[in-house]
Amino acid sequence: MPQTLDAVAVRSWCALALEALGRDREAIDAINVYPVADGDTGTNLYLTMESAAQAVEAVFAAYPQPPVYAGIPDTADVVRAMAHGALLGARGNSGTILAQLLRGMAEVVAKGDAELAPALRRAASAAYLAVAHPVEGTVLSVATAAAEAAENASGNASGNAAAVAQAAYAGARDALDATPGQLAVLGRAGVVDAGGRGLVTVLGALVEALSGEAPVVRHEAPVPVPVQDCAAEVAGVGPAFEVIYLLDADDTAVDRLRDRLDRLGDSLVVVGGDGLWNVHVHVDDAGAAVEAGVEAGRPHRIRITHFEQPAPVAPPREQVQRAVVAVVPGEGLAGLCAEAGATTVLARPGEAPASGELVEAIRRAHAREVVLLPNDAELRHTAAAAVEQARAEGIRVALIPTRAAVQGIAALAVHAPERRFDEDVVAMTSAAGATRHAELAVAERQSWTTAGICQAGDVLGLIDGDVAVIGHDLAHTARTVLDRMLAAGGELVTLVLATGTPPGLAAALESHVRESHLAVDTVVYEGGHQAVPLLIGVE
Repeated sequence: MPQTLDAVAVRSWCALALEALGRDREAIDAINVYPVADGDTGTNLYLTMESAAQAVEAVFAAYPQPPVYAGIPDTADVVRAMAHGALLGARGNSGTILAQLLRGMAEVVAKGDAELAPALRRAASAAYLAVAHPVEGTVLSVATAAAEAAENASGNASGNAAAVAQAAYAGARDALDATPGQLAVLGRAGVVDAGGRGLVTVLGALVEALSGEAPVVRHEAPVPVPVQDCAAEVAGVGPAFEVIYLLDADDTAVDRLRDRLDRLGDSLVVVGGDGLWNVHVHVDDAGAAVEAGVEAGRPHRIRITHFEQPAPVAPPREQVQRAVVAVVPGEGLAGLCAEAGATTVLARPGEAPASGELVEAIRRAHAREVVLLPNDAELRHTAAAAVEQARAEGIRVALIPTRAAVQGIAALAVHAPERRFDEDVVAMTSAAGATRHAELAVAERQSWTTAGICQAGDVLGLIDGDVAVIGHDLAHTARTVLDRMLAAGGELVTLVLATGTPPGLAAALESHVRESHLAVDTVVYEGGHQAVPLLIGVE
């Protein structure tokens, strides 16, 4: 077997790593005590790897399949997609470092004739350079040990990539076991480094991708001290916020940004290149960290997380029988659904939730039975993947394929947890299916639509996903859409207005429905900052 990663092997590696991180996520979260004991390292690694795997799958999806078979993608394209996907989806300190490790490997593998050992060496070096103040006893030490073991094995492996990967895995395991002796906080907690544990999982998946057999785990990590106990040790000594954003900027500006952020806080990791970077830092002044990014270039996908002070350890929350998880497009509907008892996942404009986030919400619901409402046709595959993983964890999950938030509202309105699970799912599915949905959006450019040609700035009325009306005024277009939907009958109109819609729009539309369509009621909800100005449902 040649000592290279080809396109198929990279695809298999990403899929196996994602599956393995899904299995190990809770165990890795449980031993997360450094640099902040916030119990999310396993989750962050999973979400980062999920983004990488999705990017790889997108490259393969672009190639025609039999009978019009066009071969497989070029290895360089696949590894670059893997690295780019990880960069875009990197979460937390550990995910950001994993993204740089994958980028370092991709830089070598993309050359076409690279062996595995140099790729792992480049990955370790790139990760060290990305961290402002490298610390031994972390994932960096594990990555370096893996590279050294791969280099030692490559001369004796006779071109066997699987043997080199196995050596790298074994070296990483040895380095992981040594981390409690290198980093005092790990030794006191009696755990290995969580990020290093995650990297060992990823390398184990690499072994399986190249050899077809999962590596034998010699022993489990030490039983961890509860994260709350470890958090109490470091409470009050670290910055209050974690700030992460993508940044469009040139190398010179990023060098200046590193210096400025290093003065503002700690745990600084800046990864990427070629004009796109992922910035991660812990600070007390989150605004200053974002402002530094604005001065360097164009920050986007900004995430700010407040590190909560550890609370006393409470008894485990009793598992409920049934819960509903709903994806919502704005914070207004999130509050509405939460009041109705649902666990919500906020879909930010232009940033759909990943399957890992949906799985997290299902776990957070802490129920034996869960009904998932994706509320977006584009999320059907993501939601299906989340359901499969949750079912594998022993949770009974039903996916109702709601295509819009108004369908989710209708389903939630008839939810009755005292009914049998199947009966409840049927009732909710029926309510969602009986709800036609529409939305009003503003065209960004000239385009062909099912209703004709639209110009930039036109108001588009989409009914059940298709453009049905092109107008120039929000209120007039909304009335036209309502009339078309109610022509087929209806009893209840639901209006969800975004923040910033013209004052009086809701009242005007309510009046129009009342005067033009007898015996039809109207309810209005504030949607908050959602992607479109108006959502409409007709039941």
